[in-house]
Amino acid sequence: MYSRELLKGILKPIILKLLSDQSRMYGYEIVQEVKRLSGDKILIKEGSLYPTLHALAAEGYLSTESVMIGKRTRKYYKLTSDGKGQVQPALTELLDFAETLQVLFGPKLSTT
Repeated sequence: MYSRELLKGILKPIILKLLSDQSRMYGYEIVQEVKRLSGDKILIKEGSLYPTLHALAAEGYLSTESVMIGKRTRKYYKLTSDGKGQVQPALTELLDFAETLQVLFGPKLSTT
């Protein structure tokens, strides 16, 4: 599992990418999909997820839809047209950053 500090800077691109691949998702679904796709290496906590979702919504990149499921309300998040336009730039920036880290640490960096 990666540290909270590492995840903080990449949570927005992760959410944007997931929502670009799905029509809409709710919070717990996002957490579980990231966990599954990362092989349990990325575990998002509610304390990180919801502030990021709210920030993306405030920036106009996400819209929300509340749906009653039994006696509970489930809030779904969906990319807006502005949000769709942010996916590729966010991914490009993140991948460029990863390449820069590789240059800084070198190809001989061992994770053991």
